[in-house]
Amino acid sequence: MATPGRALPQPTPETQHFWDGTKANELLLQRCGDCSKVYFPPRPFCPVCASRNVSVTKASGKATLYSYVIHHRPVPGFTPPYAIAVVELAEGPRMMTNIVDCPQTPEALVLDMKLEVTFEPQSDTITLPLFRPAKG
Repeated sequence: MATPGRALPQPTPETQHFWDGTKANELLLQRCGDCSKVYFPPRPFCPVCASRNVSVTKASGKATLYSYVIHHRPVPGFTPPYAIAVVELAEGPRMMTNIVDCPQTPEALVLDMKLEVTFEPQSDTITLPLFRPAKG
């Protein structure tokens, strides 16, 4: 019997641009044309001023570790222990993700550590943005 994989998001018309971007190894955010707020998750209006004058912008892929927990229980698609994290993107928004390419320990996962995005294909349509310690 095959091991079940991790649950995957289902793109919607509001989020399709984001998933198209991750498939192309780009992290896409939205920016309000009226108040200049950059935001995540995707939605058709600004969460600050409710303007529908929004555009898609490419993020730098740089972030800092804002918060995390280390999960030790087995879940389909994950090998424990693994970090469930909130990262603060250089552009301002925060997003939930996983931290990869480093030990999953409190000693290695230091708050405010510099991170960079990496992309992990999961299917023909979904590529997940994960974060790893920044090089250099």
